[in-house]
Amino acid sequence: MMKLKKVLVLGGTRFFGKHLVEALLKDGHDVTIATRGITEDSFGSRVKRLIVDREDEKQLAERLEDKSYDIVYDNLCYSSNAAKIICEALRGKTKKYVMTSSMAVYEPALSLSEEDFNPYEYAIAYGDRNDFNYGEGKRVAEAVVFQQATFPVVAVRFPVVIGENDYTKRLQFYVEHIVRKEPVAVNYLDGELSFIHEEEAGGFLAWCGMKDIEGPINACSNGVVSTREIIHFIEENTGIKPLVQEVGDHVAPYNEVTNCTLHNGKANELGFPFRELKIEIEKVLRYYIHAMK
Repeated sequence: MMKLKKVLVLGGTRFFGKHLVEALLKDGHDVTIATRGITEDSFGSRVKRLIVDREDEKQLAERLEDKSYDIVYDNLCYSSNAAKIICEALRGKTKKYVMTSSMAVYEPALSLSEEDFNPYEYAIAYGDRNDFNYGEGKRVAEAVVFQQATFPVVAVRFPVVIGENDYTKRLQFYVEHIVRKEPVAVNYLDGELSFIHEEEAGGFLAWCGMKDIEGPINACSNGVVSTREIIHFIEENTGIKPLVQEVGDHVAPYNEVTNCTLHNGKANELGFPFRELKIEIEKVLRYYIHAMK
């Protein structure tokens, strides 16, 4: 029987954060979500709520003053300053901190393992989210929490997250452009990519919190997919010939992150049963195709 935990989730109202909260509630944990209170959530009376600006050091300290948690999940850590704020705010208040990180911490390569970026020795430059590009923001955020936190830390490195609720609409772009017979500009059709489904990402975060895990950990579905395979699947299932160009105005998403894949062996060995990417991506593509009809 799993011991029920007191859990705080920073940013749990959208996309995979929602699935994380649902997974925690399903297992009976006592969940508090901390958000700015702008996005309405669907959890009703099943969760407690803290209204707080994650980036406001003083406000965060005040809100957490008399509280402590077994696990804190942070889906909103995008810079070294944000990481420093959380290290201070959670001092003596949590037994474990799980940060959502990204494949973007790595230099693009195939089958990247956790050792390919070492946050324990990475030089820290301080700044806010706008001072860094996305990847560098995540690098310095990881560096701060791993070098300065007084509590155990896990950084979950996700690839591109896909799903029916993906507000970035990156995978949807391919379906919409092909169905509307609009051109798609892609340089590297055969470049390989890793992905994870939003539901699996949420489930993985929940699993990480409960398992005896520390340090960086990769999470992605089994297998890789190329842009060519995505386009081919859409063509096969719509009967529409795609207009693919090497250059053009309609530059396709993922074009800049192609030939970047994760190795998920560490999590696999620890017992997480990853899904098969081909099945997951086809399911999402079918959903988008159906929505266009």
